[in-house]
Amino acid sequence: MRPSTLWWRWSVVRSNCLRERSGRHVRLNLELRFGAIELARPQSKFLRHLPKSLHLAVIDVREINAGSDVEPLHWCLLTSHGVAGADDAWRIVEWYKQRWIIEQFFRVLKTQGLKLEDSQIGTADRLLKLVAIAAKAAVITIQLLQARDGRPQSIHIAFNTSEMATLTALNQQYEAKSKRLKNPHPPDSLAWAAWIIGRLGGWDGYPSSRPPGPITFSNGLQYFHALAAGWSLRDVCMP
Repeated sequence: MRPSTLWWRWSVVRSNCLRERSGRHVRLNLELRFGAIELARPQSKFLRHLPKSLHLAVIDVREINAGSDVEPLHWCLLTSHGVAGADDAWRIVEWYKQRWIIEQFFRVLKTQGLKLEDSQIGTADRLLKLVAIAAKAAVITIQLLQARDGRPQSIHIAFNTSEMATLTALNQQYEAKSKRLKNPHPPDSLAWAAWIIGRLGGWDGYPSSRPPGPITFSNGLQYFHALAAGWSLRDVCMP
């Protein structure tokens, strides 16, 4: 492959606020460059039916003035989308950032979460049903993760009335254990539920501690569903 690159001389410096895994916020100074690139067709006789070259946009974004104790961010992105200016280039960067949600989704579905690949189901129809059930649980896990990071979402998108009653009881129980440890979120918010599910998954609830991650939420959600099933039977009268 013989690439030839033509850069548009345009650089932009912006300051973005990102959350690290430890939960603390850090300011990043990002430098953006973008331009056009032409990739030549590989010199293989089996590929001569393809166009001689492929025109793409290239976007290079990197962190400047990073501390000596951290690895600076550096992404080099190729895209078939048109990039006519800085706004287009930043939009591609934002799209690329969204891929992390997909990575987290599959992480919850697989080895570290629901272990979907360990299923012994032998028919495609039953496997599709299992995947659908697991995907719903994984989506709720990701929603809890986003709510933890401050994205405003209603609790009703993930929990029904009966489950909210279970959450209320659990919240009272956790808050009663320590007068200093209170759920800081409004009861109608998904962040309020995320605080409780995180506690069920093993998080201690303190703001100074590392925030709960997707696997903590996944474990807490599985425990919660078992508790919610039992809570729903509390008023059932035995004959």
